Amino acid sequence: MADAKHMPAPQGATGILVLADGSVIWGHGFGAEGEAVGEVCFNTAMTGYQEIMTDPSYASQIVTFTFPHIGNVGANYEDLEADNPFALGCVVREDVTAPSNFRAVQGFDAWMKSNGRIGLSGVDTRALTRKIRGGGAPNGVIAHNAKGEFDVDALLQKAREWPGLEGMDLAREVSCRQMFRWSEGLWRLGQGYEESPSRLREGLGEGLSHSTTSPPPAPPAGGRGEERPHVVAIDYGSKRNIFRNLADAGARVTVLPATATFDEVMAHEPDGFFLSNGPGDPAATGDYAVPVIQKMLDTGKPLFGICLGHQLLGLAVGAKTTKMFQGHRGANHPVKRLSDGRVEITSMNHGFAVETESLPDNARPTHISLFDGSLAGLELTDRPAFSVQYHPEASPGPQDSTYLFGKFVEQLGSKR
Repeated sequence: MADAKHMPAPQGATGILVLADGSVIWGHGFGAEGEAVGEVCFNTAMTGYQEIMTDPSYASQIVTFTFPHIGNVGANYEDLEADNPFALGCVVREDVTAPSNFRAVQGFDAWMKSNGRIGLSGVDTRALTRKIRGGGAPNGVIAHNAKGEFDVDALLQKAREWPGLEGMDLAREVSCRQMFRWSEGLWRLGQGYEESPSRLREGLGEGLSHSTTSPPPAPPAGGRGEERPHVVAIDYGSKRNIFRNLADAGARVTVLPATATFDEVMAHEPDGFFLSNGPGDPAATGDYAVPVIQKMLDTGKPLFGICLGHQLLGLAVGAKTTKMFQGHRGANHPVKRLSDGRVEITSMNHGFAVETESLPDNARPTHISLFDGSLAGLELTDRPAFSVQYHPEASPGPQDSTYLFGKFVEQLGSKR
């Protein structure tokens, strides 16, 4: 890493990462040409880079992958958590090579380029990760120019002027624009994604879209699907595999935008509510989300939240959230379940957390991170509501925590 003061590009360098503290990291650009400014974080997962890049929770972030061989399995049309990537770009150790996997339909370089995302390879990602661990997640600019021409001082200025994620509401930007119904089930090798019995995916095209679509037709009356408990999910930047797990566990799922009002939610006659993951500062999103969630809780119907949804539930009952120093991002995070001491290996992606000491008397911790002791789950003692900070849908990541979807759907059945 070098200082930004008028440093010329090394020979052969076509990519650069400039951090707000003046550090300059050179490498080989791949994917799209251009530049993007955001928060630089790291992810320790060994698999699932395509799911990570398309996770809406990574909006306004540049992901440093600690696993050195990113791109070696190429890209396909199934390992997507949204229609488009939301991470601004990625930093990797080894140059991206031709794919070597029977499921690949495109090289990772080509996929990044076609989706307008910038990559930087040939970087000492171990050193960059240690820098983030020691100094916190910095603001930075990633840039790719095939001619190796960069105005480093201008890039540094952009990195320093970017306001950062704290205080930023991004859920409104990445949420769906209107209601849709979901029924796609889990993926099976050789079969793709199954359809759940509710058959409510009409008008959805290729799946979850974080853009305006025409309203889907009304679901058919009666039938096996109508007998399933009905979940209204609020999309703050949701991952597809969450909805697949809800459907697989036995729920009908209707998805509404992040800004949906309580009356709009209740118009669908839900048996319970789901609060999705998403990007940005939960306190900023909470300005409009918390009053709606508080009314949901007052109905006495079951409620389940994941990641940002966990943080918003915490805010709704009077707890506080805080920006983490470096955040938790990876598919190998140990979490202790306090009820029986069981350790679950989980997938995480968050830069904010609920402060344990701020929980009110009617909320208790259910899980804690074994990395730093931070709150990883909570439940209310006076209402059927619970949430987790991690990602039990396991995309990517281990499946230790998928039981939570069954737990939630069982609560829905008892409330019908």
